[in-house]
Amino acid sequence: MTFRKTLYSLVAACVACLLLAACANIGSPEGGPRDYTPPRLLKTSPGINALNFTGNRVELTFDEIVQVREQQKNVVVSPAQKEQAAIKSLGKKIIVEFREDLLPNTTYVVDFSDAIEDNNEGNRLNNFAFSFSTGDVVDTLQISGIVLRAKDLEPMQHVLVGVHTNLDDTAFTHQPFERIARTNDKGEFTLRGLKPGSYHIFALNDMDGDYKMSRSEDYAFLDEVIVPTVSDYVSQDTTFTFDHRVDTVMTGTHQEYLPNDVFLPMFNEEAKTLYLIKAERQGRNKVFVQFGAPTELPQLTILKPANYRPDWYKLERNATNDSIFYWITDSTLIKADSIMAQLRYLKPDSLGHPVMTTDTIRLNARTSNSELKRMAEEKKERENLQKDLEKQQQRLAKLRAEGKDTTDVSLDIQAIREKLAPQRNPLKFEVFKNGTLDVTDSIGFTFKVPIDTIVQSRVRLEMMQPDSTWTQITGHPFVPVSDTDIMRYYMNMPLKPEANYRLTVDSLAITSIYGEQNDSTGYTFKVKSLDEYGIIQLHVNSGDSAFVELLDSKDRPIRTCPVVKGTVEFPNLIPGSYYARLIKDTNMNGKWDQGNYEQHLQPEEVYYFPDARKLRVRKNWTSEETWNIYETPLNLQKPEPIVNNKPENKKDLLKKKKTSGTDDEEEDDEFNSSGFGNDAYSGNKYRDYQDSKSGRRTPRGGRSVSR
Repeated sequence: MTFRKTLYSLVAACVACLLLAACANIGSPEGGPRDYTPPRLLKTSPGINALNFTGNRVELTFDEIVQVREQQKNVVVSPAQKEQAAIKSLGKKIIVEFREDLLPNTTYVVDFSDAIEDNNEGNRLNNFAFSFSTGDVVDTLQISGIVLRAKDLEPMQHVLVGVHTNLDDTAFTHQPFERIARTNDKGEFTLRGLKPGSYHIFALNDMDGDYKMSRSEDYAFLDEVIVPTVSDYVSQDTTFTFDHRVDTVMTGTHQEYLPNDVFLPMFNEEAKTLYLIKAERQGRNKVFVQFGAPTELPQLTILKPANYRPDWYKLERNATNDSIFYWITDSTLIKADSIMAQLRYLKPDSLGHPVMTTDTIRLNARTSNSELKRMAEEKKERENLQKDLEKQQQRLAKLRAEGKDTTDVSLDIQAIREKLAPQRNPLKFEVFKNGTLDVTDSIGFTFKVPIDTIVQSRVRLEMMQPDSTWTQITGHPFVPVSDTDIMRYYMNMPLKPEANYRLTVDSLAITSIYGEQNDSTGYTFKVKSLDEYGIIQLHVNSGDSAFVELLDSKDRPIRTCPVVKGTVEFPNLIPGSYYARLIKDTNMNGKWDQGNYEQHLQPEEVYYFPDARKLRVRKNWTSEETWNIYETPLNLQKPEPIVNNKPENKKDLLKKKKTSGTDDEEEDDEFNSSGFGNDAYSGNKYRDYQDSKSGRRTPRGGRSVSR
């Protein structure tokens, strides 16, 4: 008996040890497949589309823990509220508490867009909105569309879109929106909860939060009246057997809310207020005057000191006269610590009309801390040199009295005196580009102070001949780049491909307004061969009242060319990748113009060449392309590499695609309709072209808007 008990005890101990060992070596559990399922709504309080709601709190319950992402950007309550509702997530619930009384007989929409996501994987519930009514009816009509920045087709993310049933022009500027939505990160929007009726629609970057437009804000408008409708349409889905034979054809009926392709081109009027920002003296020799808007050239008259030359300044300005430099050339004024002056300029009166006004201003000489430090160091250095000079002079006298050699001391004294003598400051400048030049370059100089004279005979440009001799080029003097750009001078002549040039600037050839003159210098240039370049030629269906901008990788124009007889050509392009933007120049002024709400003027139309791969330039090659500006949907035209407002990178979707081994999966329709998602906005011109090309149906009803 005792033996059995002992045996049982040993077995139990071994088992216990094995269990303990197993517990001590717990491994990480193998994870299952990643969860790509967004949170699922289980219940709501009140119910979806509930009627006669009287509370101030909404609860949404999901099947997992959720959170609301960036609610300030993504969530909007319509109609708009003066005091924003409090929205918070508590475990599996999202709670919305209204902080002001709800309007009677009104449909409310809490539009979460894609702000709701699960807590662990970040899977998002896309295009989710919750509606209820404080009356007997829930309004269900919708308007969908997209907002792009008019000048460059950038998606306008998280801006307001609103409507008015008051069709008077003043509603946009004097009344808050009646219903609102917010664009997503693609610029797309859906206005929900609309009653049957007629609407004006607007987009607004509402900086002051009053739900109405001010001229300083970005906005978009349509003059057309929109009448939202809903209709049924039938679609067929087909399933196939494993050997690709038709198995089942299923027919479904869906609702389509129209219009679903509204395009709102957003712009800013750039309505700047004309006022004097500053009038100050920058150092002793320069006065800077700045205005808040383009204006006429002001008049600056010196009152004190009284004795000065009539031509006391050299003017440098920009083309709009809102940034002006008066370079002081009169030594009396330069030396004066304080200058009293009278400035006459345009200023708006109480009605906003520009009238001439006069201000008396004091222009005190201001020295920067760095300049004061430099002056102090120079003063100390001169004092030390003066002491050294006195010591060496005493030593020289002593050596002479003793009859000793004074050669070394005399040389030291001479060196010190040279350092103490006034130093000549030569005029310094830089050439535009040195060494190898492109055929489109210019030869010229950039200065830091205005120039008084250039002795053209002392500035020589020569070209090497086939026999290696140099021949001077005449008839092309160096002149300012423009009337306003007086700090850059160039030689207005085309460069010859493969040519070698030599530029020689003799000493004292160029003199600044302060008497500074240059030292002698020289430069050599080699121009590239035409074989180093390529050509882009575009055949465009825009009409001739348009121009095309060739763009770099940062969406910046580097060349501009008008459309002539349907063709644009950019020669002598450096090999690389380019992009193209076309502007319909309706007023033929050679630049893009924004719109104006008061004048019912839309911004000028902009289009991008969508396939950037075709605009890659190779050496000695012509890229010739036909560009139908209406063929590609407008919101898909701008090439992705130069889009700045890119949609947020949805990591989960990318991982899902990678796991499934296909790139053909698409996101759910953002608008729960057939307009977007399947057929991105094109506008009537684009849709007409696509209809004639593919034969697909045009959505019925509603009021879509053409460019």
